[in-house]
Amino acid sequence: MKWTRLLAVTALITAIVLAACRPVSGRDKLIYGLTLSPSSIDPHAGASSELGIPLTSVYDPLVWLAPDGQFVPGLAQRWEVSADGKTYTFHLRKDVRFHDDTPLNADAVCFNLQRIVNPATKSAKAIGLLGPFEGCQTVDEYTAQVLLKTPYAPFLSAVSQVYVAIASPTAVKRWGDEYQFHQVGTGPFMFQEYVPNDHLSLKRNANYRWAPAFFAHQGPAYLEQVEFRFFVDPATRAPALESGAVQVMGEIPPVDAARLEQDLKFAVLKVPVPGQPLQMYLNVVKPPLDDVRVRQALIYATDRQAIVDTVFMGYSPIAYGPLCRSTWGYDSSVERLYPFDLDKAQGLLEQAGWRDTDGNGVRDKDGQPLALETVLMSWGFVPEVGQMLQQQYLRVGVQLKTQLLAYPAALQVASEGKHHLIPFTFSGSDPGILRSAFHSANADGGFNWSKIRDPQLDAWLDQGRQSLDTEERTTIYGQIQRSIMEQALIIPIRDYVNLNGVSARVQGLRFDAQGWFPWLYDVRLD
Repeated sequence: MKWTRLLAVTALITAIVLAACRPVSGRDKLIYGLTLSPSSIDPHAGASSELGIPLTSVYDPLVWLAPDGQFVPGLAQRWEVSADGKTYTFHLRKDVRFHDDTPLNADAVCFNLQRIVNPATKSAKAIGLLGPFEGCQTVDEYTAQVLLKTPYAPFLSAVSQVYVAIASPTAVKRWGDEYQFHQVGTGPFMFQEYVPNDHLSLKRNANYRWAPAFFAHQGPAYLEQVEFRFFVDPATRAPALESGAVQVMGEIPPVDAARLEQDLKFAVLKVPVPGQPLQMYLNVVKPPLDDVRVRQALIYATDRQAIVDTVFMGYSPIAYGPLCRSTWGYDSSVERLYPFDLDKAQGLLEQAGWRDTDGNGVRDKDGQPLALETVLMSWGFVPEVGQMLQQQYLRVGVQLKTQLLAYPAALQVASEGKHHLIPFTFSGSDPGILRSAFHSANADGGFNWSKIRDPQLDAWLDQGRQSLDTEERTTIYGQIQRSIMEQALIIPIRDYVNLNGVSARVQGLRFDAQGWFPWLYDVRLD
């Protein structure tokens, strides 16, 4: 009798333990910390990474960019590309419905793409991702055909991103300009509520049955709810995680990340962000930076390792060129071009005619001091980087004057070309993003903040995005990266790494190939 009772108790304990270890559906809530409250979270209109962090779980893309770098079926179960590279034919799944029960079909796909390019949408990012989009037509109920004016190699990368979200046409038509507060997709979580500067909440889509195979399970997500809260002040982020107010916190300051890594209750996920690194654009048309020797001297005088070690505590690798190492097409040959060399920097400035004639520590020429104006924004520890650059450049006789501006004001200064140096970073998995920053077409009003107008660079940038041959594209983008650095159009600072503080209770969290956007579908709380 005692043995029978003992076996029964043992079986009960075993069952309880096993139940506790299994993913639990329907009762878990994850609280996720965001670092800024976007001005717009309509994926077709907005451009911030913060909008994509929650909305990646609300929408499914036409195609997924899998962890191995391959494109795999999403809402489109298969696709074909025409021989001339200008027509993409997507064959859609027939079993998908939007959260409001609107069926997914070819009309819905075309509706969304046309909405993105409609001037009334005022798209800040998605329209650029679509490149030379010409139109979309319905072949039959479940076949959509996208027409491009010219071949466009990054197109599949574009439609894999949350900014080209496939939204319910019913919801978009119903809510109009208020759609950002009533979003409807097909993803594993449904949009519940958005209160700007306070929170954004999602709830589980119990009908989700079409996750790609690279996820760990099928069927509905494990979490019942996800709530995103905003922590604009970096100093508040780690304390929120340590107090249990959140279970995941993005963009943890490096000093806090170092502390959290020593605590078994937390982990720090270090996610490389592909695209362009943190870099200072050099305005090539504003003297004295119209002299390539002065621009090159600044790169040689930049002690990037000291910046990375001091500001980022070694969590970010130094950058060498206009692409991060984690970006497809990165050319490692740029790593040999500009070692830190104060003697080289001073020699170039001497050659350019800049000397310290009055002994005040700042070089001068024709009665003018070598003083440069830079605009800084508050994100990404840019002010701290600017302070270190001030100190480093003064060692070679260059005075750097800094001005901290809000993002809209900084954009205006950059557009008008009033700066000498200005920082920025772009994220993206395809090297085609370089076109936005270095093509002549974007020198007036675009993101070509170096103001470079180089016909050869333009030709390579055009060719790189039109070629569908992988080896050819690799060669072209290698030439582009080397040319950008040989002309000293930027000062690379650091490859971007997204530091995410995570409670040890959180299991199954991964990030997509863009580096910013979490896959919450497999996440559970133990």
